[in-house]
Amino acid sequence: MNEFELIARLTRALPTNESVVAGAGDDCAVLDLGALDKLVLFKTDAVVEGFHFTQETPPEKIGRKALARGLSDIAAMAGTPTAALVTIALPEKFDVEFVAGIYDGMNALAGEHGVAIVGGETTTNPERILISISLLGTVARGKQILRSGAKAGDAIFVTGELGGSLAERHLDFEPRLAEARWLAEHFAVHAMIDLSDGLAGDLRHILNASRVGAEILKSSVPVSRAAKLRARQGSAAKPAFVAALTDGEDFELLFTVASTDAVKLLDAWKQKFPKLKLSCIGKIVAGDGILIRDKGGSHQLNAHGYVHFA
Repeated sequence: MNEFELIARLTRALPTNESVVAGAGDDCAVLDLGALDKLVLFKTDAVVEGFHFTQETPPEKIGRKALARGLSDIAAMAGTPTAALVTIALPEKFDVEFVAGIYDGMNALAGEHGVAIVGGETTTNPERILISISLLGTVARGKQILRSGAKAGDAIFVTGELGGSLAERHLDFEPRLAEARWLAEHFAVHAMIDLSDGLAGDLRHILNASRVGAEILKSSVPVSRAAKLRARQGSAAKPAFVAALTDGEDFELLFTVASTDAVKLLDAWKQKFPKLKLSCIGKIVAGDGILIRDKGGSHQLNAHGYVHFA
């Protein structure tokens, strides 16, 4: 049983109440707690030594990444983060200064985005460090963006470049909070997700939630220089394009808008965010699955992104 099969099994009969606008199955839970103009976003995420970082990773970068992952999920809902709780689990023999460095990195990123760290929990974990962060945020009522709104004919966009994240970028990425809020304010974004597990996997989350398919133009996928370099050096087990589809931890935004908005969006984006690339990589189609279109025609994409327990 892989990660998503397990999630489906565990969330089959979760209790709910009248405050839940959107529960399990999106980047954040969306809650209506009675504020006239805002909904509450609620998110948790964890990083584990040996999987998301190593003993050689600078502690400040560990703390930054631990918080940035959750901030990226808040961005995927076009929200604003407000407060965090931190649970850190440590081996019995730990370096106090190393742990303090983790908090230094976390605190610095929190300060950049106006996030209050309001407490948490410390506990023991055999052999390795584990950090779990719960985040609260807000989004203007009616402006939350889910995974389930993509429509046949929509243009598919992605920010930045993809692949090769293990070349340090997974520690230094910028959560696209300002970009996502700008999108929600100026355009009717139908569906959005952050790319944590790879384009091939995360696009499928939108497709499954929206009950549609997609056609991707291979030449339009923005492959990172790091992925191309690793492929040229022979240090990667997969071609650069496959790395862009499957590497994960890019933490860019993937979203859909009506095709009639595509040119206007690209022009406005260049004016607002001249240093961040935005690419239209394909379109939403009726049906299911992902087709890749290249010079040889179209073929079904069978590759997936990163999946725990697979």
